[in-house]
Amino acid sequence: MTDLASTLSALEDRLTAELAGVAGAGGLDELRVRFLGRSGEVTAIRRGIGNLPPADRPTAGKVINAAVERMEGALTAAAGRLAGAALEAQLSETIDVTLPGPPARIGSIHPIRRVMRDIGGYFTRLGFAVLQGPEIETDANNFDALNIPPDHPAREGLDSFYLRPDLVLRTHTSPMQVRAMRESGPPIAVIVPGKAYRRDAVDARHLYQFHQVEGLMVGHGIHFGHLKGVLTGMMRELFGPHQDVRFRPSFFPFTEPSAEIDTTCPGCAGSGKRDDVQCRTCGGSGWIEIGGSGMVHPNVLRTVGYDPDVVAGWAFGVGPERLAMVRYEMNDIRDFVENTPSFLEQTS
Repeated sequence: MTDLASTLSALEDRLTAELAGVAGAGGLDELRVRFLGRSGEVTAIRRGIGNLPPADRPTAGKVINAAVERMEGALTAAAGRLAGAALEAQLSETIDVTLPGPPARIGSIHPIRRVMRDIGGYFTRLGFAVLQGPEIETDANNFDALNIPPDHPAREGLDSFYLRPDLVLRTHTSPMQVRAMRESGPPIAVIVPGKAYRRDAVDARHLYQFHQVEGLMVGHGIHFGHLKGVLTGMMRELFGPHQDVRFRPSFFPFTEPSAEIDTTCPGCAGSGKRDDVQCRTCGGSGWIEIGGSGMVHPNVLRTVGYDPDVVAGWAFGVGPERLAMVRYEMNDIRDFVENTPSFLEQTS
């Protein structure tokens, strides 16, 4: 047994010495196989147990197992030292802090939201309140109170999404005119940005869900000239200082007189030509249509409890999608809802 203990002690000393010179995981594995592997030196010693007297064999097995445990511990400690040295070497690598970092991809405001924000900023500077209302609206507020009774032909053009006979996905933001005037007496000046819904066939110019910005001002002495001045200022806020506005007679049930709003084409500055060819943005007319407007109809004022003989008001509704298409020179309204990163990056 003394010879066995001496042999194992010498084997451990040799393993310790060789571990001190190991430089990588490959060398460590080679030592593990050579000393403790199936054909290793310890295995050869185990095979000699059968040559010992039967009474000595259990003690010999315990001595060998204890030596193996110590050698495995030495191998594990060496693996830890190698891993620590590798990490230290990695951390000590020189980093050139003057190199530019990778560019960060940051989000941007959607072009529709940007247009609505710019409109809102302009009107809040003028003292207008910004209101929001329900997208599920009563039939009475969406139609009846706006001088569109059940038998009015204008209802057919709106072609609405009904949730039940008395509830509809609002077809415009104009119902907030009714809500705002019922909650507050004149004078009143508000804008209402929000979504609207109509059963339009989807194409390059139409979506079944879109946005509107409604404007309303009611008070003593309000007239059409105020409307023109405010809308001219809004267009110059969006497109630059040389924009102008014109009004074309039209019909809306909730305003009288009513007018379509045009503004000079930002693409050609109203000339109708761009680079000596017909402007694609306005089709050569020099004008683009942006929405509808007019003086609030007396019937609407009476419905909300205002006296049309005492106060007057104007209202308008513009489409942010239409304005954004002109601003960013787009031809297809569907691009706004496709969530294409390249498109959003171009309009950021």
